[in-house]
Amino acid sequence: MALTRRQALGRIAAVGGTKAVASAMAALGLGPSGDLQPQPLKLPSDLGHGSKVLVLGAGIAGLVAAFELKRAGFCVEVLEARNRVGGKNWTLRKGERVENMDGRRQSVNLSEGLYFNAGPARIPSQHRTLLNYCAELGVELEVLINSSHSALLMPDLNQSPFTVRQALNDTRGHISGLLATSIKGHALDSTLDAEERSRLLQFLRNYGDLSEALAYEGSARAGHLKVSDVPQSVLDDKSPLALEHLLHSDMWDELLLCEFPEYSPTMFQPVGGMDRIVEAFYQRLTKEVHLGAEVQKISQCTDHVNVTWRDGDAGRLQTSQAHFVISTLPFPLLANIDTDFSDAVLSVVRSARHGHATKVAWQSERFWERDDRIFGGISWLNHPARMLWYPSDRLNSPQGVLVAGYFFGKGAKAFSDTSFNEQYSVSTSAVELLHPGASGKDKSLISATLGTYLFCR
Repeated sequence: MALTRRQALGRIAAVGGTKAVASAMAALGLGPSGDLQPQPLKLPSDLGHGSKVLVLGAGIAGLVAAFELKRAGFCVEVLEARNRVGGKNWTLRKGERVENMDGRRQSVNLSEGLYFNAGPARIPSQHRTLLNYCAELGVELEVLINSSHSALLMPDLNQSPFTVRQALNDTRGHISGLLATSIKGHALDSTLDAEERSRLLQFLRNYGDLSEALAYEGSARAGHLKVSDVPQSVLDDKSPLALEHLLHSDMWDELLLCEFPEYSPTMFQPVGGMDRIVEAFYQRLTKEVHLGAEVQKISQCTDHVNVTWRDGDAGRLQTSQAHFVISTLPFPLLANIDTDFSDAVLSVVRSARHGHATKVAWQSERFWERDDRIFGGISWLNHPARMLWYPSDRLNSPQGVLVAGYFFGKGAKAFSDTSFNEQYSVSTSAVELLHPGASGKDKSLISATLGTYLFCR
């Protein structure tokens, strides 16, 4: 029986993944061609003809929508419930206050000039549209170091941590040695001819830094003291890690993350904090954005939409009318607003739930740079905190902001519900495991859970 187009694409996806099915769809004329690249949105400047659009929410989606519609000739009004723009793109600095929906509050005590990106913190080089906006709006960028070979790994809390450098190179050496042994033992004779086996052995000798006997005995690449003319200060007199200590699938899930295009070098961050992006948009929309405007009701009429909102400053209800409304509100917030949406739409809106992701940040002296020569990147450990994320800004300066725990996925909701002191305790234990003695140093802590905070004043 002939396959339907849908069945054929399903089988292609099962075998070749999303890239294969995307290419197949392009070949069939069902999707974008791989030759096409994202282009800046260039709406005609007179497209709007003065038509009014209400944008609900001044997060990055709302600000971009308002920015593009305004220069396309629309009359734009943006309603934002908080007293700040940015939504989840939220950078905390000295003097700000975090108020959670459960009533808990924190004050930010970071030193002047330091900041904590409580929300997004990385810009992949593949995010062309955002990079184009940064260039257009004059947002200065700097390199974000997402991976460092000097960072630490601790897949087994009963074993000492080791560096990413050791993990990558010792694993490469062990696997190369095992494959070389298989070739010498004629295990691949039926697969490779004599010339191919010879060439593969030469490759493995270089790839795994094997000895003349094609055994892995350690490598200067891994930091082992192997070459006599290399200064002692550069290498450590350590034996290679045993292969059994490297066979942790969770560890490799984290290490290989940086092989995916969106997490691989080169990555960027705005100089001074991620909110530099939303501030750049806001500077061009100050007259259009109403802060402290909580939407209460959305009513659709024949040729317009009415939106009733509470003015946080005046304390009274107001109604704005527009030809169109764009809602960028998270569905759990939209579900609490009085609307006349269809039952089908309401069912979808009400089914959504907030995700939970908590970052715990420390301001501290840069012990990770001074003691372990870790400049940027991420250390991973088999612990509820999961990671220590080292800052990429102000390298080699006295103080920095360390993300000492990023809690997401399974267990994230339960963690976000614990007290701040309990969260700080879990974070402290992770730091102590990877950097013994460092957790007792003077520090200022802040915890932020996306989806649970209300306002930052």
